[in-house]
Amino acid sequence: MTNPIKTTEFLHGGDYNPDQWLDQPGVIKQDFKAFKQAKINTVTLGIFAWDKLEPSEGHYDFSWLDEIFDQAEVQGTKIILSTPSGARPRWLAEKYPEVLRVNEQGQRNQFGERHNHCFTSPIYREKVQAINRKLAERYGKRPSLLLWHISNEYGGACYCDLCQAAFRQWIQKKYQTLGHLNHAYWNDFWSHDYTSWDQVQAPSPLGDTGVMGLNLDWRRFVTDQTIDFFESEIQPLRELTPNVPVTANFMGGNPSESHVFYDLDYQKFAKHVDIVSWDSYPNWSNGYESTAHLAMKTALMNDTMRSLKHDNYLIMESTPSQVNWHPYNRAKRPGMHEMGSLQQIAHGADSVLYFQLHQSLGASEMFHGAVVTNRRGTKTRAFKDVQQVGQDLQQLQAAHATTRSRAKVGIVFDYDNMWALDDARNYANETKQYWRTIQEHYQYFWEHDIPVEILATTDDLSAYDLIIDPMHFMMSAEFAAKLKAYVEQGGHLVGTYITGVVDRDFLAYQGDGLADLQATYGLKVQETDTLYPQQHNALTAYHQAYQINDYCDVIETTTAETLGTYQKDFYAGTPAVTKNTLENGSAYYLAARTDTDFLAAFYEQLAIQLELKPSLPITKATPKVAIQVRENATERYYFVINFSHQPTTVTLAQPLHAVFSDQSIQGEQALAGYGVQVYTMPK
Repeated sequence: MTNPIKTTEFLHGGDYNPDQWLDQPGVIKQDFKAFKQAKINTVTLGIFAWDKLEPSEGHYDFSWLDEIFDQAEVQGTKIILSTPSGARPRWLAEKYPEVLRVNEQGQRNQFGERHNHCFTSPIYREKVQAINRKLAERYGKRPSLLLWHISNEYGGACYCDLCQAAFRQWIQKKYQTLGHLNHAYWNDFWSHDYTSWDQVQAPSPLGDTGVMGLNLDWRRFVTDQTIDFFESEIQPLRELTPNVPVTANFMGGNPSESHVFYDLDYQKFAKHVDIVSWDSYPNWSNGYESTAHLAMKTALMNDTMRSLKHDNYLIMESTPSQVNWHPYNRAKRPGMHEMGSLQQIAHGADSVLYFQLHQSLGASEMFHGAVVTNRRGTKTRAFKDVQQVGQDLQQLQAAHATTRSRAKVGIVFDYDNMWALDDARNYANETKQYWRTIQEHYQYFWEHDIPVEILATTDDLSAYDLIIDPMHFMMSAEFAAKLKAYVEQGGHLVGTYITGVVDRDFLAYQGDGLADLQATYGLKVQETDTLYPQQHNALTAYHQAYQINDYCDVIETTTAETLGTYQKDFYAGTPAVTKNTLENGSAYYLAARTDTDFLAAFYEQLAIQLELKPSLPITKATPKVAIQVRENATERYYFVINFSHQPTTVTLAQPLHAVFSDQSIQGEQALAGYGVQVYTMPK
């Protein structure tokens, strides 16, 4: 474990905006009393406070922030200090309008909202560096400064002339010649050939150009330009405070929409932060899925964030109760806050931080949940829930020096593949659902308490007993060779329909496609049949029939053996599930999309064969209970969480120490609805 934050305890706290209450110092004083009651040990300061730190150009006022640092240090509270670039002050936009973004239609945005700034603008970069330098000079050596929180939730794109010029430079650097560019975009089609670099423009609106390579390159450029801005922003911090780590709060997407955050390639971005942090807002107690199903999707998002650096991470934002931006902003049910908070800790988070600590009196987020609320202050159920989590984290302090158990299973996820597949003029727009497919393959392992990591194509595969690579539509020849080598060396691979169709330039593979992929799976794909939502096929495997939805690859085996066959249509009786043995390993191909009942049966066979299931001293009565393990060299912590409102039981096969009751217990134990217990034992 390489967590760079210098602390021996879990962080509990979150975003605090005392700059909103400077005319009421009594409010701030009461807030710190409330923080102590709630066992809050960390506050995040300075987000969106630029106008209070620099009221006019070149004139700074740090007096109020000095006082907050002083109060925090008296109380023993750690500080995460944010750079304020997420929302520029009005004077900056009025004097330098180039800092405001231009939309896809070429219109410059008016001042307002947040994140409305151009990442390319030299003046914006200059002003951001200036305020960040002042912050580093003033607070870089304060004993309470724990971490730099850079900006806030990077995202979006700008289409101004500066960004267009930067995009042209990016394109020219990548392709070197117009001939290479025209070939990569297949610009002979529709007479799209470029004859000058000046003709390169960002696709606007994105996706409507008919040039898929251009659309994809723009998304790649937006990630690279955002990272370039980030590196510019942290330059004075690296110079003046080299020992204070930096993070940028990533977003997880909305689990209810079955999608990861779409704007930026976090696998690239993560290489530039010292520790990954993210903002977690599952819509618990929604009206369309069980708590257990949402818990599975939230677990996957936590594992995705942990996997970006294969290390512990931070929850930078969550809510004590509700948010104000879900379609329906329902409050958490009793017990859900502890349940959801400790789920994150169980998956490798070293913090539970909130937006927000004190609810805003007005404006956009006045109704977003908070530790201290406008109505009734600290006399709320949510405040008591926060107190409970604070107490839990104190009792779990010894577990801070642990990390998630090693995963034997890796699932490949690739941003380029996601963007390309969504943009492909093929299959069905509504049913491609790459991220949902990953969720469905993940579900079996979550229900059986088998740790999983989410892998980039650049990751080392050799550490995993099983690699799952679903819907890898855009695959490079290099990665196909990497998969083949992994299997030859004894690995076990699962691939699916719609794999290896185009290269990284978004050009179709010719003939039988990637030779290494054919050799790995021992088959050739003849065509892909796309089904309408009301149409279904079926496959027979394990002496049972399973329903098929959406997609069927019609395949011809070369060296693979058939494990399951199609039941219907012109390809009835042909292979639908195959296994190919290649030197020391094996590769399975799932040619069709099934429901999770088939995936459960399929992965149960593999889990037994590969001995994937962990040996746990705890058994559970229902898959709605999750058991996750954090460990170090000497001790294991078992987080047992019931993601159902119905009480249940678990059975301890040997004496374990119950952390919250501080007792040694064994045998059958009650677990309340939404209940959490943590047990520990020496290794």
